[in-house]
Amino acid sequence: MSSAEVTNALQSIGAAPVGEKPALYTSLLQQIISGSQNLTADLNAYTQTLLDDSLGIVVLRPLLANFVEHFRTIKDPDVKIEVGEKAIELLQSKGAGQYEEQDTQIKELLADAFEENEDYRKSAQTLGTINLESTQKSRSADDKARVWIRIVRCYLEEDDPTSAFLHLNKVKNVIYDVQDQQTRLMFQLSQARIHDSQRKYLDAAQAYYTMSLESIVDEDERLQALGAAILCAVLAPAGPLRSNMLAKLYKDDRANSVEDFPILEKMFLDRLLSPAEIKAFASKLQPHHLAKTADGSTVLDRAVLEHNLVGASKLYNNIGFDQLGALLGIDAEKAEHYAAKMLEQGRLGGYIDQIDRLIFFEGEGSGERKKEHAERVVGKELRKWDANVQGLAEEVEKAATMIQSQYPVGLSRSSSAFLDHSTKLYTDLISGILRIANGALISRLASPFHKLRHTTLIPQASAFARSVFI
Repeated sequence: MSSAEVTNALQSIGAAPVGEKPALYTSLLQQIISGSQNLTADLNAYTQTLLDDSLGIVVLRPLLANFVEHFRTIKDPDVKIEVGEKAIELLQSKGAGQYEEQDTQIKELLADAFEENEDYRKSAQTLGTINLESTQKSRSADDKARVWIRIVRCYLEEDDPTSAFLHLNKVKNVIYDVQDQQTRLMFQLSQARIHDSQRKYLDAAQAYYTMSLESIVDEDERLQALGAAILCAVLAPAGPLRSNMLAKLYKDDRANSVEDFPILEKMFLDRLLSPAEIKAFASKLQPHHLAKTADGSTVLDRAVLEHNLVGASKLYNNIGFDQLGALLGIDAEKAEHYAAKMLEQGRLGGYIDQIDRLIFFEGEGSGERKKEHAERVVGKELRKWDANVQGLAEEVEKAATMIQSQYPVGLSRSSSAFLDHSTKLYTDLISGILRIANGALISRLASPFHKLRHTTLIPQASAFARSVFI
């Protein structure tokens, strides 16, 4: 059927009685779909004439519904896009609110065509114009969530997690009322992908892992979700939360069937990763996983460096900046920077001595940001000194008791000369302890040593004190 024939047929329909028009429009549309030489132009002419005709709503709605059904059968996405955009434009001028159902259906089919052409942003924008809060027709939570999640997925295909996140928040408001299990699963997957794109790898790992446990998902897809959870856990910042996630994944019976299980095992056991292992793992990552951070390193570089830093804390009680940098393959200043950041964020336990350029490790990090860390360290050191002073005092008292037992004083204990001598010995001993302790607080020493007779106790006590405090 030529375009001229279509034009003549439309003119004839326009002059026909109103009662005959529905049948004539239906017949002509069938002829255009089945044998038009210029489908795009002929369908545009058809919709233009149909919507310009002075037909009532009761007559026009069935004709539009018939048009939508034939429009659905068009295979060429380019034709569908041109015809669909024209139809939506005409409906808007006609008053789309009166034909809301047909308007929605055309937009969804138009979005299909955009996605077929891999124009996901245009698809999302088209779906975004659908009126989901209509006063004429109530939309269920399932209907709303289905459209919004489709928009989210389109924006994710365009690598636009910000726009995707805005529409995901709309889904969150209705997700608890959604009954369709497939829609709920797509919500979980979309949430995981957004966390992944935004580099919230711990949240992404948890979301992927939750999906991998869903029984209604195919076994292959569940393993794929588990693999994605492992990948995100590897890329997550080192610390107690990541360690918990790694433990959960490592203990899953299915983990050893995932390709990345070897690197998961090494990270769970806090073993250092070699450059060859890192390179092999990097080859499997997506482009956004390899994006550069502010310091010029990739997300993977940072994750591996922090992991190796935690691994080093398991091997050493303390280590110098230069030695740590050599171990991590970076310079000393960068090693200090990463260690300080992890210590401050509570992802690593310990403290830094910048004077001696040493990092002291103190077990696992708490996972909480440190506050007044300097005061905490000083308090700990003072308690350690107090314990040492108490131990020294107990040893001195023990020595005094032994001397008294071996050399009893006898009658001379009452003599004034002996009392003066023992008092001097006692004073010298206490002064020596206080001097060596270098200001440590001593609440009380042991019992007074009134019965001392041998001056050799003073240098012996001093030697012992130096061994404790120096």
